[in-house]
Amino acid sequence: MRLGILGGTFNPVHIGHLILAEEVREKLKLDRVIFVPTYIPPHKTSRHIAPAKDRYAMIRAAIRTNPFFEVSDIEIRRKGASYTIDTLREFKRLFPGDEMYFITGSDLLNYLDKWRDLKNVIELVKFVVATRPGYPLEKIPAYIKTVAIRAVDVSAYEIRHCVKKRLSFRYLVPDPVFEYITRKRLYR
Repeated sequence: MRLGILGGTFNPVHIGHLILAEEVREKLKLDRVIFVPTYIPPHKTSRHIAPAKDRYAMIRAAIRTNPFFEVSDIEIRRKGASYTIDTLREFKRLFPGDEMYFITGSDLLNYLDKWRDLKNVIELVKFVVATRPGYPLEKIPAYIKTVAIRAVDVSAYEIRHCVKKRLSFRYLVPDPVFEYITRKRLYR
């Protein structure tokens, strides 16, 4: 099986994440894509991050109708800082015969040198970077496969800003995520 792994903070999950996952799944002929929300992102301050259980619930709600998408709580159950290498080792143990593709946006290329055990990450998976508006793909290491996806200029930061300022963020997130954020009063 060809398995895509899309990790991130998902604070909150938005249409850009879903389009990224769907287009990469289709273009690389992946059998499924697993969203993996971090428990504690190691390179971000946790001051404005919604609780992991809420971010997990929002992903579940967002992907409910897509039979090719799943969400894993592997990093949430592990607790502590979430490092990609630990998650990939666990997925290799759980899915030993599967071909794994780690999916990320081009914005994360700037931080690769800060990743824990990047050499082993590269050995465990095929590394896939999708284009993202405002983050051109330059100086791409040979081990990275690039996938061009449609430009969707939306960010979780922008959504949190809209919520905090009481501006509309409808249509930047799927309806169930909009309703969840509103009901739980997240990001205020």
